[in-house]
Amino acid sequence: MKNENLLLFDTKSRQLQPLKSSDGKRVRIYSCGPTVYRDAHVGNMRTFLLGDLVTRCAKYLGFKVEFIQNITDVGHMSEDFVEDKILAQAKAESKDPFEIARIYEARYHKDLSHLNISPADKYPRASECIEMMQDLISKLIEKEHAYLGSDGCVYFSAQSFPGYGAISGNRLDSLKPGHRFEYTEAGAKRFHADWALWKAAGDRTQMIWDSPWGKGFPGWHIECSAMSLHYLDNFVDLHLGGIDLRFPHHEDERAQSNCTIDQEAVELWVHGEHLLFEGRKMAKSSGNVVLVSDLIEKNLDPLALRLCFLENRYRSQMDLSWQSLKAAHTLLQRWREKIQLWQKDANSDLSQSAKLIQEIVNDFINDLDTPRALQKLRSLEKSESISDGCKYQVFKEVDQLFGLNLLNQVTQKSLSPEAEIILQQREVARKSGNFPESDRLRDQLEKLGISVKDGKSGQSWDWIIN
Repeated sequence: MKNENLLLFDTKSRQLQPLKSSDGKRVRIYSCGPTVYRDAHVGNMRTFLLGDLVTRCAKYLGFKVEFIQNITDVGHMSEDFVEDKILAQAKAESKDPFEIARIYEARYHKDLSHLNISPADKYPRASECIEMMQDLISKLIEKEHAYLGSDGCVYFSAQSFPGYGAISGNRLDSLKPGHRFEYTEAGAKRFHADWALWKAAGDRTQMIWDSPWGKGFPGWHIECSAMSLHYLDNFVDLHLGGIDLRFPHHEDERAQSNCTIDQEAVELWVHGEHLLFEGRKMAKSSGNVVLVSDLIEKNLDPLALRLCFLENRYRSQMDLSWQSLKAAHTLLQRWREKIQLWQKDANSDLSQSAKLIQEIVNDFINDLDTPRALQKLRSLEKSESISDGCKYQVFKEVDQLFGLNLLNQVTQKSLSPEAEIILQQREVARKSGNFPESDRLRDQLEKLGISVKDGKSGQSWDWIIN
């Protein structure tokens, strides 16, 4: 299974395209990372899972992968354009802005670990790449793709790039002045759709740097152009991000990068779709923002979230719910328990397992059709004609693609001393036929968040999923 084609839907061409290595050495992948002013919610994590699925699949097929994901810790303006998001959060928490950025960056990496998302090869921070951004801006000025405005900001000349709009379908002549992504500078820009590459500091005193154009800070879009070109040697085989970044971020990034190197800088643009939660878009104002830590607090395996994501195609909008998360948690537990039993069976038809594995691999390489691949696992689990040993071999092999840690034993659960005593007392009461006392102790355990089941081999317990 070496170097089969992994087909992905390219937003720019609107077609399935094969992922290829342009230099014959490695597949160069760049993904827009988090703006580290808050915890990433589960909708963000769905987008970041996309990079993991692609890299897992490419590596499985025998490709060497170089994966870069940036950390935006400066330059991302809030929607009212008054303040940088990092600075706004620093003010709200009475902390230094760089301290805020490092706190949430660390929490982001912790969330990635909870979801078994493999780390990128590098996580360049915008604040540590200022010089390379300034070098790129200087090149764009030299090539007359950028200019210094009367307000001291440097702007990209949108009209200097005829190919603008190829990703999103937006055309310069139809963009209205002051669209919400770029605030309007009073007369400083030559054309209303131009955007800032470098912003003059003005009254801002934090997170500013010296530059050839005066003290200031980078625009959001220039960060990704500078970092992707620098770390991936001036070409990106695959650029990933959420669908909300298609315009203007990726459109502006493409213009900057292409004009810098005088050719197409990215081969494929692939976007992950939006996530709804229980029928609504997640928003702080709606009070329905869900974090990975919220799942853990409810005694849900974080990989239940990963499984829910896999139940939906990455480029299809999905609706997540607590009910679906609980069902996924239960399924993971069941599969892990069965896998522990299946591995004891030495009977395995290697040709049959190889065939079943290849069918699942085919789903992955067909634009990451994870729902169809999961359906094959469900059918395999229930099959009475396939040996347990064969099932084990298939689940073991394809988990390299799914990343669900299916071979992990079901987590050993630990009780408080109080709960241990109550559980023991209940076992005694049940064996002696004192069922009223057994029921009373069951109720006590439920108050402690513990569910008890009685079976032929005795009582068993589990955490109640809130």
